[in-house]
Amino acid sequence: MAGSSSGIVAGLTVAAVATVGFLAYQASASVPASLGDAARASASPAIATSKAPRDKKNPNALPPASGKGERVVYSVDDDRVWLVAENNKVNRTFKVTPGTVDPATGSYFVTSRSNAITGTDGTPIQHVVRFTNTNGIAIGFSAAVSGATEEPDPTVKSGGIRESIEDGAAMWQFATIGQNIVVIR
Repeated sequence: MAGSSSGIVAGLTVAAVATVGFLAYQASASVPASLGDAARASASPAIATSKAPRDKKNPNALPPASGKGERVVYSVDDDRVWLVAENNKVNRTFKVTPGTVDPATGSYFVTSRSNAITGTDGTPIQHVVRFTNTNGIAIGFSAAVSGATEEPDPTVKSGGIRESIEDGAAMWQFATIGQNIVVIR
């Protein structure tokens, strides 16, 4: 009887945590556009808000003034991501294909993740890592299940930043809930 009761309590706890997580995601997705980005982005002087200078000899090098500590750095202008360890060492860098809606520069945190869903463009996607909303559009990284990374339909508002399947798997492992995401130009 005691084992049965603890199983029920565990089940109810899991259901409650899942419900709270879902409601938190819904609440974050419905924040008015006038509050959405300002509430999530932090004005950090360590992060460049203009185009960070690049190493001309090594364009894949981590841009200076892209934050400190363990983080994901995403350059909107270069369509490139860096997965950066605590010691400022780049674990991985790769090109991405952005959606039609870009996030504002600043510092964010991973707010939700989905293992597999359908993207706003109808494409089955996996390893979805969301970190902000822009004008009601969820912004995050994902990989198409097919592996495709073609340019998005410009008539569809999409915040999906597409990665290859391999890069999406690396992002999924690295960027858990609460991970810092730094967006630069």
